[in-house]
Amino acid sequence: MAKRLLVAYGLWALGGPLGLHHLYLGRDSHALLWMLTLGGFGAGWLWDFWHLPGWVATANGARVAGDRAGSVPALSPLRLVGGVTVGMYFGLVAALGLPWVPALLAQPLAVGLGVQLVSSVGDQTAEVPSVLATAFLASLLFQGRVLAVLPVSLAASVAAQRHRRYKPPGTPQPRLAARLYHLGLACLAFVAPLACRGAAGVLGTLLAIPRAATELLLLPLRAGRLLVETLGFSGGSSVWDRGTGFEASGWSQRQQRAYEVLGLPMGSPAEDVHRSYRELVKVWHPDHNPHRAKEAERRFIELQEAYEELAGPRRAAPGG
Repeated sequence: MAKRLLVAYGLWALGGPLGLHHLYLGRDSHALLWMLTLGGFGAGWLWDFWHLPGWVATANGARVAGDRAGSVPALSPLRLVGGVTVGMYFGLVAALGLPWVPALLAQPLAVGLGVQLVSSVGDQTAEVPSVLATAFLASLLFQGRVLAVLPVSLAASVAAQRHRRYKPPGTPQPRLAARLYHLGLACLAFVAPLACRGAAGVLGTLLAIPRAATELLLLPLRAGRLLVETLGFSGGSSVWDRGTGFEASGWSQRQQRAYEVLGLPMGSPAEDVHRSYRELVKVWHPDHNPHRAKEAERRFIELQEAYEELAGPRRAAPGG
C-alpha cells in the first residue's frame, strides 16, 4: 500500500514525539527510539520534518542512485553522538529503576541496548554481540560506577560504528498487529522498572500519612507541655519528668548517649524509643549494607546497646 506524504506529515504533527510517522512508514526501530525518548528529546522530532519526503519515497520503493555505493555505510557522526546520548540515558534509567540488580549487569546491558537501538535506525544496523561485549568490558573496567555511563556509552557507540552494516534488503515486514505487539513489549520492559519504583515511593508516602496525622494531632498537647515547663508551673520538675520518675539532671551520660544514638530527645516516651530502634535497625542491619559493612556493624551494635540502656531503666521505673 502506497504511503502518502500528507498522512506522514499529519502523523508527525499529531504524534511525532511518539514516532507515529515512523510506524506508518515501517521504520519500527526509529519509532521505538522516539517512543522511549519522546522524539529524540524533542530535537529529533523537529529534525524529522525535513526528511519525511525522502522516507516516504523510500517506503514506496523509490531509491536514490548510489544510496548503497559500498558494502559498509558511511561513518555517521550524528549516529555516534546519538548512540552516546541514548546509551547514557538508558544506563541512568537502569540505575534508577533497577537498584537491586548488580550494576555490572544492568548498566552495560542497558547502555548496549540503547546504542544498538540507535544503530538500527533506518536501513543500517550493527553487530549486537560486538556492541554488548564492548559495553560489558568497559563497565567492568570502571567497576560499574554510575558515572561510568559516559565512557561505557562512548565505547559501545564506537564499536557500533566500527561494526556497522546495511540491513539485508528485501526482508519481509511482519503484520501491523505483530509490530505493535513487539513495540509494546519493548516499551513495557523499559517503563516497568521505573513504574515499580515509583509505586514503591507512593506506597511509602501513603504509609507515612497516618503517622504524620498523629503527630499533627498531638502537636497542641506537646506545645502546651513545653509552655508549662518553660513558665515553671511544674514546681521544679516538669509534668513529664514526674510522670516518668526522672529529672533531666538525673540522666547519666550513658543514657544521654543512648538517646543521641536513637536520634531522640531526652525523656522521650517508650513508644518513641521502640519505634526509633526498629526503624534504625532496619536501616543499619549489616545484611542491608554490604557496601559499608564495617560502619553498619558498628552502628548496629550501638543501636542495640542504646536500646538496652533505655529499655532496662524504663522497665524498672515503676518500682523506683
